[in-house]
Amino acid sequence: MSKELSFPLAPTAAPAVWLRTAGIVILGSVFAAVCARVSVPLFFTPVPLSLAPFAVLLLGLLLTPRLATATFAAYLVEGAVGLPVFAPTPLVPGLAHLLGPTGGYLLAYPLAALLISFLYRRTRHSFTAATLSATAGSLVILACGALWLAVLTHASAQSVFTLAVLPFLPADVLKIAAAAALATGFRPLRRRTA
Repeated sequence: MSKELSFPLAPTAAPAVWLRTAGIVILGSVFAAVCARVSVPLFFTPVPLSLAPFAVLLLGLLLTPRLATATFAAYLVEGAVGLPVFAPTPLVPGLAHLLGPTGGYLLAYPLAALLISFLYRRTRHSFTAATLSATAGSLVILACGALWLAVLTHASAQSVFTLAVLPFLPADVLKIAAAAALATGFRPLRRRTA
């Protein structure tokens, strides 16, 4: 029987399962919030360099598709109601983050986590598979962020690429490698302790 974390849909599921699921979602969103607080503002773009995408990559690799999606949906709701879960910016907390220059990246998190988890669960869970799955998710985040910034600023495609994608590529390569290494290293450890 698979030991993967799953998100129960039946309302008759045991309360312990629901509590466990809620706990995983809350802890995952807290982890994402802590990662988001580790950020560096870049003077040439309105989007800061943040560890939040690393949380998306890692949790996408570790959780089932439903749990990964639920975790980042909860994260967005927490931020929308004003909790300080997003990367610090001069913007007012809450919906301003989702409607501002970082909105495309943030709104892509549940989709990216779902995609990463979906792809990774269809592999043999190797480092290469984790890297490719995380890369796909990272590209979704960058593409949505760039598209959102293009709509918001009406800038040219080249300007948007320079502001919304190019500055983040080196750090994303490191985040992808770290998330893949941690996820593939975590699986054997989980088997030994289960």
